[in-house]
Amino acid sequence: MAEAISLAGKNVTAGNGGPFGAVIVRDGQIVATGYNRVTEINDPTAHAEVVAIRNACNALGTFDLSGCEIYSSCEPCPMCLGAILWARIGKLYFAADRHDAKAAGFDDELFYSEIALPAGKRLLKSEQLMQHEAIEVFNQWQNSLDKIEY
Repeated sequence: MAEAISLAGKNVTAGNGGPFGAVIVRDGQIVATGYNRVTEINDPTAHAEVVAIRNACNALGTFDLSGCEIYSSCEPCPMCLGAILWARIGKLYFAADRHDAKAAGFDDELFYSEIALPAGKRLLKSEQLMQHEAIEVFNQWQNSLDKIEY
């Protein structure tokens, strides 16, 4: 955890992005690290956890990080939590929480609240189109003999 917090602090000092750092560990060894790069590379998805996951997947040559743990300087936002779950990381440790992030001016708590709402009640206006056609593609996937499951 100390390394994740250190990465967050170094990022603030360097002026590269937000105060967030993450470290992915397997079998007690650091596999990869990441820090917030949103403003550095103009990518709103370049949160510390996502960067660390991308780096770990590259280092290990896999999209499945089962057996890994992630240390984050702050409770992950919904996007990062989703990425952690999709990566199949087995355990999450975090230092600051979403309320601390809100107090520092970040939208994590708002996004958690938005996800809990039905699509029609969210701030982001949504409209469902061509559901049946999309379901047909899912059916193709389910029937494919060449798919790689994840």
